[in-house]
Amino acid sequence: MAKSKHNYCVIMAGGIGARFWPMSRTTHPKQFIDILGTGETLIQQTYNRFKRICPKENIYIVTNEIYKSLVQTQIPELADQQILLEPSRRNTAPCVAYANYCILERDPDARIVVAPSDHVILKEDIFLQNIETALEAASEHDWLLTLGIRPSRPDTGYGYIQYVDSKKHVYPKEKHVKKVKTFTEKPNLELAETFVKCGDFLWNSGIFIWSLKSIMKAFETHLPDVDSLFKKGIGKYGTREEKAFITQTYTICKSISLDYGVMEAASNVYVMAADFGWSDLGTWGSLYENRPKDHNGNTVVGKNVMMYDSSNCIVNMPKDKVVVLEGLNDFIVVESENVLLVCRKTDEQQIRQYVNDVMLEKGEKYV
Repeated sequence: MAKSKHNYCVIMAGGIGARFWPMSRTTHPKQFIDILGTGETLIQQTYNRFKRICPKENIYIVTNEIYKSLVQTQIPELADQQILLEPSRRNTAPCVAYANYCILERDPDARIVVAPSDHVILKEDIFLQNIETALEAASEHDWLLTLGIRPSRPDTGYGYIQYVDSKKHVYPKEKHVKKVKTFTEKPNLELAETFVKCGDFLWNSGIFIWSLKSIMKAFETHLPDVDSLFKKGIGKYGTREEKAFITQTYTICKSISLDYGVMEAASNVYVMAADFGWSDLGTWGSLYENRPKDHNGNTVVGKNVMMYDSSNCIVNMPKDKVVVLEGLNDFIVVESENVLLVCRKTDEQQIRQYVNDVMLEKGEKYV
């Protein structure tokens, strides 16, 4: 893989992974856990993946300041200035604006891939080829690119991207690059089924590629209030003044997603349809799909779990606990520290609500 000195990567690692509760907690969220049992945490896998196409000094991780030591421990080769610490959660647009101005100090000609820290990529070589093609397109055109995944089912847990289904190739080097028509947030099942039948909808992977010039112009146009806040820090990024400036900026910056604030508003948005064995690993159901299963379709973590007349369950238990389960079908059964969760897989979208209820009624120590 080529490593252009202008290739940069921004890894977003500030989320708390609420839908993976109770394994994912505020103090130790899922990106810092070896969820798949590979010997590497999700953020380590992500960093090592992008290190193949970006010089390691060009990889930035944006995370909450409470996770600084976790990042330093898990990726010790990062310099301090490559770990961008957010004092509070303000969604993805401020996160990207912060990284933009840090990169601007070093390389105005940068071309950037922005990716979450917790995705599973099974076909890494194909994925990196897609990223390199997209980076090349971004350096040639004033485009905001994203990767779209061909849907294998009408999933209500993903956002969808509809593209313009034209026979004319907008990018001759890659026929799967299409102009984006619409973005749709997580739909209900009926709408998701319609999208899959239409054939011109893709899952929104949340992975973005662009030149620094294009994304900064997009912020100036569509999120000028956010952009102007971070612009005031020019000359402070990479210095001792950065932390105090960012702390103050985040107290007044609004919380807004990159999708809503920029991608849905811009007219120069393109998507590359791709298939590289992707999962955003956002839910227990997506983890179930990515884990080996026994002859009854159960996937089990825990050496002392005994299952009777149970099928298609995902079970995650402490290794020293004896657990006997009988008569369960399509259930999630997870114990972590002081919490036990038992719920139907079909109801897993409710886990976020369970977390809110537990925090209100039982206290923060359980979330």
